[in-house]
Amino acid sequence: MKNKPSWLIAVIIILALGYSVYHFRHAPRPKNVTSTAIFNARLPDLAGISQPLEQWRGKVLVVNFWATWCPPCRHEIPGFIELQKRYGPQGLQFVGIAIDGKPKVQAFANQVGLNYPVLVSELEGVALERASGDYSSEIPYTVIIDRSGKVIAAGAGEMGQREIINLATPLLQKQ
Repeated sequence: MKNKPSWLIAVIIILALGYSVYHFRHAPRPKNVTSTAIFNARLPDLAGISQPLEQWRGKVLVVNFWATWCPPCRHEIPGFIELQKRYGPQGLQFVGIAIDGKPKVQAFANQVGLNYPVLVSELEGVALERASGDYSSEIPYTVIIDRSGKVIAAGAGEMGQREIINLATPLLQKQ
């Protein structure tokens, strides 16, 4: 069996990423999504220590459900790293919830230099994702919460830096 030409694989990846971005921007937003399930959750970090998500209340919180095997997830994370570095001192806090096994998540975190907390979960993370409004369990799934705990945006599909800047940075000005 011959290898597929690399240009064909590149086209497939570009189409998949384009679909993911389109889906996030045009999919109906879940109605009545609240942050209650997120702030009530406790999940282990990469060191195995159970972390309450409540500890990030009062920040502009970007909670991203993802997995190492998900191409759109892997594509958006470098942008999250950059935004955490740029806006973290102003109160923006990314938290990744990996729907994956710890060894794979740790290897990926080391590879890309994750600079924000990553919580590792499999079934419990899927349940939290569903409780946070993603009824299709599609990843990546991102929830943006303002300083008062109100969900500002939630949706499945890749979320780009520009969209996060447009949604989250105005919230940084509000105390």
